[in-house]
Amino acid sequence: MASSLLTKPFVGASSSGEPSRFASLRHSDLRSANLRISTHRRSPPKKLEIQAAGSTYGNYFRVTTFGESHGGGVGCTIDGCPPRIPISEAELQVDLDRRRPGQSRITTPRKETDTCRIYSGVADGYTTGSPIMIKVPNTDQRGKDYSEMSMAYRPSHADATYDFKYGVRSVEGGGRSSARETIGRVASGALAKKILKAYSGTEILAYVSQAHKVVLPEGLVDHETLTLEQVESNIVRCPNPEYAEKMIAAIDAVRVRGDSVGGVVTCIVRNAPRGLGSPVFDKLEAELAKAAMSLPATKGFEFGSGFGGTFLTGSEHNDEFYKDESGRIRTRTNRSGGIQGGISNGEIINMRIGFKPTSTISRKQNTVTRDKHETELIARGRHDPCVVPRAVPMVEAMVALVLVDQLMAQYAQCQLFPINPEFQEPLQREPAHRYTGVHQT
Repeated sequence: MASSLLTKPFVGASSSGEPSRFASLRHSDLRSANLRISTHRRSPPKKLEIQAAGSTYGNYFRVTTFGESHGGGVGCTIDGCPPRIPISEAELQVDLDRRRPGQSRITTPRKETDTCRIYSGVADGYTTGSPIMIKVPNTDQRGKDYSEMSMAYRPSHADATYDFKYGVRSVEGGGRSSARETIGRVASGALAKKILKAYSGTEILAYVSQAHKVVLPEGLVDHETLTLEQVESNIVRCPNPEYAEKMIAAIDAVRVRGDSVGGVVTCIVRNAPRGLGSPVFDKLEAELAKAAMSLPATKGFEFGSGFGGTFLTGSEHNDEFYKDESGRIRTRTNRSGGIQGGISNGEIINMRIGFKPTSTISRKQNTVTRDKHETELIARGRHDPCVVPRAVPMVEAMVALVLVDQLMAQYAQCQLFPINPEFQEPLQREPAHRYTGVHQT
């Protein structure tokens, strides 16, 4: 028994027939090392299990995205979604239309309807509790636009690092590094937003607060009254009309030169339940930062006072508590951004995510080929001169996925037994059916 086990190659042996440094061990090597091996089996051997890395987010509301920019299609699977939630393809399509390409002159001209189809997990218009699969086909592909890029790396693009890591890459459209991958996030995020709104009246809204050097001053947007209609009133998704025109002009100026610019998306959360977030490693702001920074082209994350808070003293920065007219404990200011100690405190959660300029531009740049020769590259294809306007629904989706996952975690741990009414309040402020008609059984 022991002999047969010892002569088998260890995990990691070379597939070319050349033994690895582990597989070359023999009985003599083991005896000289004074190893003692017991042939008595005390328990069955454990199976080697490897989980797919990098494409799944969430512990309770688990979302896995799949697909590539120029493959057959893209989408997601959702596992752990509560049953009896009314949902339709038309509802998901609303946010997908906000994300899709070809919306205006300041987005990529690629023409995709991004029409989604639900393949499983929904029956008679309600979620069943089983895994949900959503898919969107790719229909407007131009693989020939990437012929030059198959030989040379685009500066600041993931072309090179995918090769460095995997030794192979999907050239057309950038494969998984393409923003087209975010379709699965936006579709699942639309469902997450509906659950949050139905359960606790939670609203998530994002908007563009900076495009290139045009910065929307703080205070011009009222986060208490901001509406989706205000955000969607212009092609750049800035709720202030004056600054929206300035941002559009800034993007147009570089677009006609074949260049690109970056910017900032601000996201707010109203009516977030208190108690979301699990210290110490799963603090709410840490989960939000991870989720936001997983989006393509992201370069920075701030919440609350952000880096500006470092210029203040404690007395200037602290949010003083008070009791409002209904008896709830509130804070007079909100420099904490709605999160303290990694736990939501019931105030408006606010954060800002910085996006870099689109790396694929139609201007000549110096680069290196895959076989390590220096060269010049003018990238072809259809790309956003500024990714920020289309990133708005992507940010909302990732924030929703974090909050619904944390809501389910909070309910599992802290709502299982009766709450302490002196300090805690219910997560659910009103019965769910009073918000969106969630099916009651």
